[in-house]
Amino acid sequence: MFFKSSKINEFRLWGLMFTLAGMGLMILGTAGIVFWGQAGKIFAAIFMVIGMIGMLLSVGVYFWAGMLSTSAVILTCPECNRQTKILGKTDRCMYCKTKLTLDPNQATHSPTLSEEIAVDDTAK
Repeated sequence: MFFKSSKINEFRLWGLMFTLAGMGLMILGTAGIVFWGQAGKIFAAIFMVIGMIGMLLSVGVYFWAGMLSTSAVILTCPECNRQTKILGKTDRCMYCKTKLTLDPNQATHSPTLSEEIAVDDTAK
C-alpha cells in the first residue's frame, strides 16, 4: 500500500485526486479565454475536454470503490475496537491504521484459548 491507509480509503483518495485535477484543468482552460481572448477558446476547449475526462475517471474510481466496499469483510479492529472493512487477506484499519489480516499464517499474534474464553465471558 502506498499511503499506509486502508485500501478503500486509498481508492477514494485517488478518486478525489482525479476530481481535483479535472476541475483544475477546466479552470486553467477558462483562464485561456480571459488572457488570450479569441485564441484562448481553442485552448479552453482542449482543457475542458481533458478536465472532463479526469472527472469521468473520478466517477469511475468512486463507483469501483463503492462496489468493493459493499463486498468487503467487516470486522472489529483489536486496537481501537471500531468496526472496519478489510479487502483481501491483509489491510489496515480505516481509523487507527493497524495492520489487519484474515490469514492465520500472516498473523503476528494469535489469541490463546484462555483469551478467547475471557472475551466470550465479557460479551455475556
